[in-house]
Amino acid sequence: MNVAVPKETTAGERRVAVTPDIASRLVQSGFSVLVQQSAGFEAGFLDSAYQSAGATIVATPNELYERADMVLKVQRPQTGGAAAIDEAQLMHAGSALIALLQPLLFPDTIRALAERNVTAFSMDAIPRISRAQGMDALSAMSNVAGYKSVLLAAAALPKFFPMLMTAAGTIPPARVLILGAGVAGLQAIATARRLGAVVSAFDTRPVVKEQVESLGATFVAAPVHEGGEGAGGYAKELSAEQQARDRDVIAKSVTDSDVVITTALVPGKRAPILVTEDMVKGMRPGSVIVDLAGEMGGNCELSEPGSDVVKHDVTIMAPLNVPSSMPLHASQLYARTVYALFNHLVKDGKLQLDMNDEITRSVCITHDGAIVSEATRAVVAGAGTRA
Repeated sequence: MNVAVPKETTAGERRVAVTPDIASRLVQSGFSVLVQQSAGFEAGFLDSAYQSAGATIVATPNELYERADMVLKVQRPQTGGAAAIDEAQLMHAGSALIALLQPLLFPDTIRALAERNVTAFSMDAIPRISRAQGMDALSAMSNVAGYKSVLLAAAALPKFFPMLMTAAGTIPPARVLILGAGVAGLQAIATARRLGAVVSAFDTRPVVKEQVESLGATFVAAPVHEGGEGAGGYAKELSAEQQARDRDVIAKSVTDSDVVITTALVPGKRAPILVTEDMVKGMRPGSVIVDLAGEMGGNCELSEPGSDVVKHDVTIMAPLNVPSSMPLHASQLYARTVYALFNHLVKDGKLQLDMNDEITRSVCITHDGAIVSEATRAVVAGAGTRA
């Protein structure tokens, strides 16, 4: 089997799906590893490192995809007229793909892959079960985003994070509020605490209270929402009434904070609004909001995805693709999750699908020219109807 690693073409993407150490493991397992020239350069991995691992460097994407049996990517294939390279069209019938496909958001990509008879697996559809933990790319990338969000906030805040006792007097610590205590939120709590801030965290799930407090933060209790956790362990969209009650609880904590970091996401949905304009108005001048939900519209009403703006004397940052800003370690973490899923799907050198297996059934989006994921099929059908 030829395992191919293309250079990412999505704007701003610096990660690579396979690092030299993972390439070495694949080669040792008997696979031929093809790496597009400079695929790992922006993440700090030179072509020579891949060659030392036993991989073959391929000059062009056309040659890479032509020879590929299995393509390992970070981002979904770029398709259509706006793409510099239509990667979906380069994939040949019968080949397979593992990537962060976001199938509920990009139905045209999924339709194109099905039409090309590509078997596609989505790394963002890994179920949250014990035996799939090593494949959980979203959690791995959320760790990176949670850590980096605190550094962004600390750089933008015109204050120290820790308490400082000096000859000129004592400087109180910054107060940081984390909205959402998932993987990104917990990492943000830990990082802010390491920098010396006083941290509190809000979440709709009472079960995370112990985790928040174990990291030295204060848990801000939300109204109890039955069924706040959706299928696969991911967050579930709350009703408008439930979200309004949450905002009432959040409001006072927001206005008392120097930094607010928001992390609330619902798979396939617009991010819920947690921080309103009125809350921003109530914050102290110079305060900072880092909205990690920017790619899905943002948790702050005033966020402008991809931009840093100042509204009501508060800096509001909504960075996109935060893990790509730390490409070396993000690539290492992502590559390990891809390798774990690859080993789950490939046995004796061949792709072997067991649709009775929960992991395989969850991640397989297209196969044999059809969209096999029910949730994705419904979205694609709806997109076709609207078109």
